Amino acid sequence: MRTAFAKEITKIAETRKDVVLLSGDIGNRMFDDFKLTANSRFYNCGIAESNMMSVASGMALCGLRPIIYTITPFTTIRCLEQIKIGAAYHKVPVIIIGTGSGLSYAELGATHHSLDDVSVIRSIPDIRVLAPCDSIELKAFLHQSLQSELPTYMRIGKKGEPILTKESRKIEIGKANILKDGNEIIILGIGPILNEALEAANNKNIDKEKVSVVSMGSVKPLDTNFLNQINKRKFKKWIILEEHSIIGGLGSSIIEWKIDNKIKTPEIKRMAAPDKFIHNLGNQKYIRKEIALDSNSILQEIIFQ
Repeated sequence: MRTAFAKEITKIAETRKDVVLLSGDIGNRMFDDFKLTANSRFYNCGIAESNMMSVASGMALCGLRPIIYTITPFTTIRCLEQIKIGAAYHKVPVIIIGTGSGLSYAELGATHHSLDDVSVIRSIPDIRVLAPCDSIELKAFLHQSLQSELPTYMRIGKKGEPILTKESRKIEIGKANILKDGNEIIILGIGPILNEALEAANNKNIDKEKVSVVSMGSVKPLDTNFLNQINKRKFKKWIILEEHSIIGGLGSSIIEWKIDNKIKTPEIKRMAAPDKFIHNLGNQKYIRKEIALDSNSILQEIIFQ
């Protein structure tokens, strides 16, 4: 996904002279083409993310369209005050890209896990929180974010994530995207981990018409119209899947919607990271299995409904 971002932002910079890219000492070689296209609009701000966020907010106040890019924990938690006061309080159109979201950097340990970013950022007023499932959603969200006058946070994967979305499908911020349609169980998720859901839903041991898989794409705004629509379809079970803490993410957003609007739904099962630091070391696939967020764990929830 990070390569897709680099290519797309380079294309955008060719026609939009107000787009500025700020990097937190990461992806320098990846942005070589951007620098050839718009060298004066690329800034490596080093490992000074809080300062980078303030610089971006100032640029936005001056009419530019800054985009921040670095590893997710460092573009969110490390500069939270600057996001809140510099960007959100002033309602300036800064786009914050967090690469390597969730457990993408699992082998580097808990300091590089981003399992709290959605929870923290969505609690700030006037900022959107997006989580594309693949490069196609990422590109669509990036273009649409550049049309907004509000700040946007978008968490993306690292590299090698499969394409889950059809190119021809209309993708909009705040609109759910059905990746697979079924009639008994529905999996509502965000981010590249939806590939695990599709693997489970397409398992040869279950009816191919049993499971729906949906990319919500956006946690804030949440597609409540879609939630109302699927509630009328009388699914037997909703599974909410996210590579994020069980606290404060997509699952919490949907439960809040349900309670606030006094809506009766079928059984809801939340599949997310536990509320604890993960001290085990290993790659993303290994840690997903360790915390029961892999395709086999999802399959068990489907079978034993």
